[in-house]
Amino acid sequence: MKEASDQEKTHMGLGMLVDGKWVSEREQEDQKGRFVRPDTTFRDRITADGSSGFKAESGRYHLYVSLACPWAHRTLIVRELKGLTNAISVSVVNPVMGENSWEFTEAPGVIPDSINHARYLWEVYTKVDPQYTGRVTVPVLWDKQTGKIVNNESRDIIRMLDTQFHEVANSPIDLYPADLQSEIDETIDAIYQPINNGVYRAGFATTQEAYEEAVTDLFDALNYYEDLLDRQRCLCGNRMTEADVCLFTTLLRFDAVYYVHFKCNLRRIVDYPNLWGYLRDIYQHPGVKDTCNLDHIKQHYYRSHPKVNPSGIVPSGPIIDFETHHDRDRKFDALAGVFQSQ
Repeated sequence: MKEASDQEKTHMGLGMLVDGKWVSEREQEDQKGRFVRPDTTFRDRITADGSSGFKAESGRYHLYVSLACPWAHRTLIVRELKGLTNAISVSVVNPVMGENSWEFTEAPGVIPDSINHARYLWEVYTKVDPQYTGRVTVPVLWDKQTGKIVNNESRDIIRMLDTQFHEVANSPIDLYPADLQSEIDETIDAIYQPINNGVYRAGFATTQEAYEEAVTDLFDALNYYEDLLDRQRCLCGNRMTEADVCLFTTLLRFDAVYYVHFKCNLRRIVDYPNLWGYLRDIYQHPGVKDTCNLDHIKQHYYRSHPKVNPSGIVPSGPIIDFETHHDRDRKFDALAGVFQSQ
């Protein structure tokens, strides 16, 4: 993988489209130095009956993802767990964001854009709207039939994959069961700002005050869920749900990236007995680890954020064994097979 030039390092990861033209720099913090994540743009819905204009059909939709991105990773996990790998095709970008942001290259693990034949992901956005203004993010759910972006919000996408594709899914798993729906939604809301977005709030803070605020929120939340997971196997009881998928992708990246790169270094996940066991429990569920790529994760973070890591050096460690037995199946032995019994 080629090294980025000094000019590329100056701009990596901070660009956006303005009236359909790529601009290599953008603001991402408020006046107090707090990281601000802009809202996503495309929010259409796929429905089982097609009443939304987008019908859930095998072979119709395509996902653009990064294996490094925790938001995109969510969609890959649900696609895998639901048995939709043959129904929904995928393209994977290079893990390192260059001057033109996400790019399709010849690097290991990259899957070219076989649908729109784009070199850069922003070209997919301008194909839909030549005057598009906004960030270019993954995941992107593309409709091959209409040639449109259906949605680029990970939470919407996993909900659609989970609830609207029953007729074409090869797995009966239900990650949004009727009796837990309110709790699942509340939990996803609760973990978003302090944990999922909290690591970014810490890592991209540009003032000490903003950083300390983010880190305090983050570890208060981790402490809370450490206690909760001492009493139950999953976030919403004893069944794996969408909420667990949303927390998992952040926890997976924590010790390898966020602890060092984003200065989230009060404790590692391996220092939390219940969170560490829970992380391995989800990782070892059939299909999940196949979506995990720590090489892409480390390459992305350490080489795409020059303001955080100017040298672009990717650390060799840490050595993390996600395969060791978590013992949560024994602790919650009455719940054996809960991930499959829906």
